[in-house]
Amino acid sequence: METRVLILDGAGNRELYRPSEHWAKHFDGAAYDAAHMPSGEPAPSLDRYTHLILTGSEASIIEPVPWFDRMARTIREAAERGLSILGSCFGHQMLVYALSGSKHVRRAPKPEIGWVAIEILADDPLFVDTPRPWHTLASHFDEVVDPPPPWRVLAKNETCAVQALRYGDRPIWGIQPHPEIEPEEAKRLFRHAIDWLPERADIFRAALAQPVRDDGAIGGIVKQFLESGARWELALRPEDPPAGAPGL
Repeated sequence: METRVLILDGAGNRELYRPSEHWAKHFDGAAYDAAHMPSGEPAPSLDRYTHLILTGSEASIIEPVPWFDRMARTIREAAERGLSILGSCFGHQMLVYALSGSKHVRRAPKPEIGWVAIEILADDPLFVDTPRPWHTLASHFDEVVDPPPPWRVLAKNETCAVQALRYGDRPIWGIQPHPEIEPEEAKRLFRHAIDWLPERADIFRAALAQPVRDDGAIGGIVKQFLESGARWELALRPEDPPAGAPGL
């Protein structure tokens, strides 16, 4: 089956934040479609797709709204069908929420806003081209906590213990950072965030004052992700559903 990506877009304000565009520029011509979850767009049938990307969002995973359940159902169906799945930031948290439940996501004790260094803990094909340590953009107030088996934690740093993880050996990954957002775009978003979230303005001003260090690893990560379907061709067996997945 020809590679075709479905992006589940969680952006609240698409005039300012367009995560589908951030991801699609790295697809190297692969076909894709996007469904905007907050506006009530239904996800299309997964029959045509080999890969699923879950984007960031201004929403908080610990403050559920109705579209979370629709997104979670699509994620569980994609996992059952054996699609390759990659979630970033809110999408990373939503992936764990969908497959293992809400108790494994919480408010982060310390927000992580700006450019960070991440320690990769295990060899994994997704990170074969990623520098170690990995310097990239982060922007989150929530985080994954104590992911149960078969999740395997692949990366961490001092601020966040689950910077990347994988669902066993299946082609299902979550990454907490935003490698898809380029530095100038990140600065633009932080400047707008000072007005969106005045109670957190100091956090975003501090991020803007940071030196930028971005390894540009997104190209390699997306390449490895898009090749994952051909490399593993894994599907969840009917007798082996995602552990703890609600509703399965």
